[in-house]
Amino acid sequence: MSRLKELRKERGYTQVKMQMLTGIDQSDYSKIESGKRYYTFEQCKRIAQALNTSMDYLAGLTDEKKPYPKRK
Repeated sequence: MSRLKELRKERGYTQVKMQMLTGIDQSDYSKIESGKRYYTFEQCKRIAQALNTSMDYLAGLTDEKKPYPKRK
């Protein structure tokens, strides 16, 4: 299972809920989640914010799920 799908399920979100949170069409989001389509930088950013994680975690660059602290 992809990190994206795993986090979405941990949060109790459906793909439709992700569409509402990110503005990414549900069918496009489904393709991203299944690996049939890549997301843009902006989409990755919106997904990470919606799932309260970092873009690095989604990309597999870290195993830390927590997002980075926000800059003031």
